[in-house]
Amino acid sequence: MKKSEWLIVFLPLIATWLVDFMTKQWAESSLVGIKSFGYLGFVLHHNPGAMLGLFAELPPVLRVVSLSTGGAFLLCTYAIIQYLLPIKSLTLRTGLSILIGGILGNVTDRIIYGHVIDFIVIGNVNISSPAFNLADALQWVGYALIATAIIREGDLLWPEDNARKMYWINPHFQLKYCFLLLGVGIGVGLISMVFSYTYMRVTMIELTGNNQIILDKFLIPFVLTFFIITVGFSAGLFTIGKIISHKIAGPIYAFEKFMTDSMDGKNRPFKLRSKDEFKHLEELANKIREHLIKHGALSHKQNVDALPPEILEMEGSKVAEETIQKAQTKT
Repeated sequence: MKKSEWLIVFLPLIATWLVDFMTKQWAESSLVGIKSFGYLGFVLHHNPGAMLGLFAELPPVLRVVSLSTGGAFLLCTYAIIQYLLPIKSLTLRTGLSILIGGILGNVTDRIIYGHVIDFIVIGNVNISSPAFNLADALQWVGYALIATAIIREGDLLWPEDNARKMYWINPHFQLKYCFLLLGVGIGVGLISMVFSYTYMRVTMIELTGNNQIILDKFLIPFVLTFFIITVGFSAGLFTIGKIISHKIAGPIYAFEKFMTDSMDGKNRPFKLRSKDEFKHLEELANKIREHLIKHGALSHKQNVDALPPEILEMEGSKVAEETIQKAQTKT
């Protein structure tokens, strides 16, 4: 994607957050009592839970910390999805931006105030919706855009000719890469948890004294929540490592196979997947191919069909296993 297109993708996120923030400031400073305009009403309400009051009954520490951290986790997930999406699809990417912008609007409230500012009500005296805000409403716009893009562009999102039939091409390298990221995730989570737990415990003792009942009431939910988040974050890093290492191992083996075939006199094109790394190898392979043809090492006409990516992946996996077995036998 071009820089201008990335700007189009990220602007809705910023705009959604800004509009939500400004309307909440207006409601907080100017809205008194109930203002009704037919079926549309405005009333200030502080929501300690999630969207439409969900999780409002959870303990404050567990509620605020987990929901705020969940929002930050979603922001990281959003960035990863934007990077891994196989197509441009401005509809899908814009929908994701509006959705995350709305979520961040509410996360900002929880971090600053410990609750979310709601002020919109739809209905009448007899029946009405729960209070919500523009962030909640815009999230549904994001969901609608995402659903529309998936329905209209589903074939482009998961094209059969670009589908990954086999992720473990070089298991030794890929698992090493995945466990490295997993270790980083666990290490960062462990360090953060020790720091946060110690800081919170010392602060609570300073403020309330060494009351074990109060400490357990707040610290146990905090540790459990932090543990769940760390496990989820680490599992996400392992999955990302699997995907990224596939994009690295696949092209490397494909290029090795192309060079071997070229030296054996097999003239065939070299093609990588749309989102693989090392795309410059395609240009390099074409130059090598032209050079070999020019010097008579290859026939002028293609004499071998291009190998499908899934075949290369299966062959790459077998070659990697055989190489590892030979190395182990020598040692």
